[in-house]
Amino acid sequence: MTFPSSPYQPSASSPTSPGPALLGFDPGKDKCGLAIVGLDGALHYHEVIAVAEVVNTIEQLRSRYPVSGIVLGDQTGSKRWQQEIAKLPNAPRVTLVDERYSSLEARDRYWEMFPPKGLGKLIPQSLRSIPRPIDDIVAILLVERYLKRLSGRE
Repeated sequence: MTFPSSPYQPSASSPTSPGPALLGFDPGKDKCGLAIVGLDGALHYHEVIAVAEVVNTIEQLRSRYPVSGIVLGDQTGSKRWQQEIAKLPNAPRVTLVDERYSSLEARDRYWEMFPPKGLGKLIPQSLRSIPRPIDDIVAILLVERYLKRLSGRE
């Protein structure tokens, strides 16, 4: 099952081999959001994928990026996913993060990342509909919340 989002491709100015990074994971029933965010806050990857593809995708991302841990949303299915991740070879450390209100915050972040074009700019943000799932943006926000907590800016 595919969702109408494509993996984020780093721009020419983005490093191709980032330093240590965290994998943000927004678990869901049918689809999940994944994101790779550097410890410096740089975004390297984000995508919405079907639940059946999660373990394989996490393994692929771990081989491509230096993932030092997984930041997992603490709501839907988090216990199940903690158990699944623990089965992975060299299982990464999993940290649960409060994901309350993250979907609302992700709606705002979507429009920051992908501003409307043309006449869409004239429609108030509260009336615009987002054309794709935003679970990947929630995953980005989970990592940002975790990094804020680590830095004491929470």
